[in-house]
Amino acid sequence: MNEVQLEVAKAYPNDSGRGIARLDPDTLLHLKLSPGDIIEIEGGETTAAKVWRADRQDWNTDTVRIDGFTRQNADVGIGERVTIQKAEATKAEKLVLAPPEEASVQFGSDAAGMVKRQILKRPVVERDIVPVMSSTNHPFMRSPGQAIPLIAVETEPEGVCLVTEDTEVELREEPISGFEKTGGGITYEDIGGLQGEIQRVREMVELPMKHPQIFKKLGIEPPQGVLLHGPPGTGKTLLAKAVANETSASFFSIAGPEIISKYYGESEQQLREIFEDAKEESPSIIFIDELDSIAPKREDVTGEVERRVVAQLLTMMDGLETRGQVIVIAATNRVDSVDPALRRPGRFDREIEIGVPDEGGRKEILQIHTRGMPLSDDVSLDHLADETHGFVGADIESLTKEAAMKALRRYLPEIDLDEEDIPPSLIDRMIVKRDDFEGALTEVEPSAMREVLVELPKVSWDDVGGLESPKQKVKESVEWPLTSRGKFERMGIEPPKGVLLYGPPGTGKTLIAKAVANETNANFISVRGPQLLSKWVGESEKAIRQTFRKARQVSPTIIFFDELDSLAPARGNEMGNNVSERVVNQLLTELDGLEENGDVMVIGATNRPDMIDPALIRSGRFDRLVLIGQPGEEGREQILKIHTDSSPLAPDVSLREIAEITDGYVGSDLESIAREAAIEALREDDDAQEIEMRHFRKAMESVRPTITENLMDYYEQMQDQFKGGARDQLDDSRGGRIGFQ
Repeated sequence: MNEVQLEVAKAYPNDSGRGIARLDPDTLLHLKLSPGDIIEIEGGETTAAKVWRADRQDWNTDTVRIDGFTRQNADVGIGERVTIQKAEATKAEKLVLAPPEEASVQFGSDAAGMVKRQILKRPVVERDIVPVMSSTNHPFMRSPGQAIPLIAVETEPEGVCLVTEDTEVELREEPISGFEKTGGGITYEDIGGLQGEIQRVREMVELPMKHPQIFKKLGIEPPQGVLLHGPPGTGKTLLAKAVANETSASFFSIAGPEIISKYYGESEQQLREIFEDAKEESPSIIFIDELDSIAPKREDVTGEVERRVVAQLLTMMDGLETRGQVIVIAATNRVDSVDPALRRPGRFDREIEIGVPDEGGRKEILQIHTRGMPLSDDVSLDHLADETHGFVGADIESLTKEAAMKALRRYLPEIDLDEEDIPPSLIDRMIVKRDDFEGALTEVEPSAMREVLVELPKVSWDDVGGLESPKQKVKESVEWPLTSRGKFERMGIEPPKGVLLYGPPGTGKTLIAKAVANETNANFISVRGPQLLSKWVGESEKAIRQTFRKARQVSPTIIFFDELDSLAPARGNEMGNNVSERVVNQLLTELDGLEENGDVMVIGATNRPDMIDPALIRSGRFDRLVLIGQPGEEGREQILKIHTDSSPLAPDVSLREIAEITDGYVGSDLESIAREAAIEALREDDDAQEIEMRHFRKAMESVRPTITENLMDYYEQMQDQFKGGARDQLDDSRGGRIGFQ
């Protein structure tokens, strides 16, 4: 018989619980297999699976992708090798399934039929775990989409059997003892988007447990602890559970606050007991959730209990006694609050940041959460992954739940809630459509942005009339770095850090910022200058720091500072308290400090550019200064078109003519003219059906133009001042005119 040795890799998200092994085409050829055949997988034990073809990225790699249940059946871990050969499967005459010992399950009347329908054409070997998906109308409920492990207690005949229509499936309710392996927990297939992080945790945790001799040979101590940190909802606790389940180590969990006791010495004793139990049952993993709650910085804590608990934890983690094969994994989302003595090698050797997932990661998480969902064909997970910037795993789970609830609401009118059973025909018809996800997207927002996220009005570039040149400049500075970074890398340059839009009031500075945020699909944080200022020392600076920190966490992000002159006026010319000086300093350090800002763009808007601190307007901070001036004739016509788009205009209305006679009017003035004209028409006749030219003329009498000659002079002067060139600057400094020959 042909056989090959392959390395085990984790299954694709959609394959979990389906008893599928994925092989590359060469291996299939070598073993004379075609998709749908049965193979025998031999690791510590022997099991069987159905063969499918692997995706292109896995071709020519010597791997076989199988899920957690199959790995457990074969008694192998990820990265270990198994022997694979074609199996001769016989039809199963009888199959007896029972739940594992810790689960007590009541089966409904048609449970055996349901289970049989799910596992038809599936290969089973005695002692295998057979995962059965629980679904909405299932006789035994876990959360839908979670597989329920049943154990194949007996098969007739023995060996690799195939479940067919003729197989008699028998379910036993009493759990089976003596079967240690139960596939109930979380496997690596349930974690999306953390490829690198899983790899690093496994090196730290699985290697020392499975092959301690490697470390002995190298003459080093195996690592002692791993600290997982990152924003809430990214999967820190989930990762720890999966590791415990996959290593088949004993698992002890400490929820921070639970061990704190009011009696002297009791908290420390509980910690000691947990470590002692873990040592007795080694290899084992101790997981401490919310580490910052039981091991805060000792100098910041007033209570005596916390200090003693920290000290006890330190001695347990590297005391005089050896710990044996006990590894400590801790999770926190406030890594800076943890006592620094814990964060040194020998205690927590590795700190792994579990960050916000990127687009590929989000797609994988979406696949995991929509695994058991009947999706309609118009749902594109790629599109959803692209739309969900800044979403962490928990947000995506919430999004899929919300979409399913929306689908359910569509079918609710047909469901009679008083009846016991919902007709199966209705249940078979239920699907989740694209509109359900679109609706859910408007309700679920990224959790890291809860406090600062602004609901973006759907403004596109089409809503911005005129202003062609400023629009182009803003696109180059903001859109290109976020959507096509390759252009900048090709030219070997860094994209600009920030853009300052300046110009008379009402010309559309804020509108452009909204449009660019909407068009780039980035998260948008709007900071209105005066909002940040606080009378307490240090609060205003802290607000700016946090804004930038949040933006970095959920990048790509655009931070928009409206009325920048109120937040960052020129330093040195104010009396009394110097809040704004400190705010300017903080802004400067954030804009080009030591920290990398990643995909964070800053847009400022002001109509008093001369009042802004000059240090902000140098290259490397607000690199591009864009004057948003008065619109030309073409621009005014476009703006009028936008604002009268849904108004009933009489045939005699010529927007071109209005544009010609509205020199000096800016966008907001033209909007007022359109509104006033409509009100004028209604004032004249309550039942007016259309707006005529005379109404527009009348409206222009009551709306005065924003732009005066003096105002435009001021902005043109500012524009000259911001332009480069040595001549003007020399002029200003000497006060006389120096010509260059």
